[in-house]
Amino acid sequence: MNDSRETSNPKVIGIRRLKEPMPTPLKTRIFTVANQKGGVGKTTTAVNIAAALAMGGLKVLVIDLDPQGNACTALGIDREELAGMYEVLVKDLPLSEVITKVAGFPHLECAPADVDLAGAEINMVGFVSRESRLKLALEQFLVEREAAGARLDYVIIDCPPSLGLLTINALTAAEEVMVPIQCEYYSLEGLTLLLKTLQQVQQMLNQKVRITTIVLTMFDSRTRLANDVANTVRQHFPNELIDIPIPRAVRISEAPSFNQTVMTYDASSPGAIAYMTVAREIARRGSGDVLNQINNLNDGAHTA
Repeated sequence: MNDSRETSNPKVIGIRRLKEPMPTPLKTRIFTVANQKGGVGKTTTAVNIAAALAMGGLKVLVIDLDPQGNACTALGIDREELAGMYEVLVKDLPLSEVITKVAGFPHLECAPADVDLAGAEINMVGFVSRESRLKLALEQFLVEREAAGARLDYVIIDCPPSLGLLTINALTAAEEVMVPIQCEYYSLEGLTLLLKTLQQVQQMLNQKVRITTIVLTMFDSRTRLANDVANTVRQHFPNELIDIPIPRAVRISEAPSFNQTVMTYDASSPGAIAYMTVAREIARRGSGDVLNQINNLNDGAHTA
């Protein structure tokens, strides 16, 4: 909405729009970025993909559902003084009341993880339809935006690296799951756990949700392990994988300490270029009939 709050981040001077805009999806695409293994670049991937899509002219909302609030940090949002997702999930505050515009990005907004979010899971235990709190709030918000002629193109939900009510809410609200996989063995174990959780969510809460996008992170082509993990993912998830590995790079790690994504911290760095390329491929897959083709391929592969 036009009356959403706006951050002030003096470190972000301005964002250049890409000369070639990214294609607009036919409808709002809702992603949950998840992996039950921590430290795989989940939040880093969420905020940098969101920033890249926004630089491509697309309207993007990031929902920070991780109590650590690292997505807020990377987007330059001071969550200490703001109402956020705790109020939405527990106190029924409309999502539109907590949306904050990200400084320097005309098309990027964030629903922050406020400091009370860590207690949300305990407070929601006794709620009716506690697994669908986010879905209901998001549906209402998207209807309002559509009616106002300000439809969002992408919603990206960053959730905790654990299985709890916050993660279940994120999976129930989304139609697509993006899985960052660090090119190490334990990340594959996290993917296995996520697949089991996702199957349960599909059976009980949200039949539409599915993994559509896998991103390889912290890739070091010099190591055999990284290449072995990449080859394993290519073999088992050929349709979901975006085969543009994100390199292990200092600039990506440094950016959050300056309250920025790597897209603004160093747009010409290899990490930023890789994330921009991945974002463009995500946008391409979401246009026209491409996404339907991918979903049909996935259905055939996973039922075989």
